[in-house]
Amino acid sequence: MTEVKELTCISCPLGCSLTVTMEGKEVVKVEGNTCPKGKAYGEKEVTNPTRIVTSSVKVRGGILPVVSVKTASDIPKEKIAECSRALKGIQIDAPVKIGDTVLRNVGGTGVDMIATRNVRAKTS
Repeated sequence: MTEVKELTCISCPLGCSLTVTMEGKEVVKVEGNTCPKGKAYGEKEVTNPTRIVTSSVKVRGGILPVVSVKTASDIPKEKIAECSRALKGIQIDAPVKIGDTVLRNVGGTGVDMIATRNVRAKTS
């Protein structure tokens, strides 16, 4: 059975309109991309969609009350809610450095949640 999906590529700022044609679960054609990244994005998006997840967690003793965090790499789209739930109630101690692991194997994905900002400790 042939299925056609219309997507907007997010691999680069061009935002190409993609048409992905599938036969069953197999991609047979990607059209509308201006670069190879668009073809790869279209194929992956219809067969195994993934996302980088961003959020924030509380910081104890820091000059800021929270630090921004993100997954170290993309995770399966269906794991986003589980990832968000895993972050609830997480608090870390200052100082925090960019790249520090905040939570290992978030949502059972094998991917770590890492800090994306430095937060110095309060000085009294």
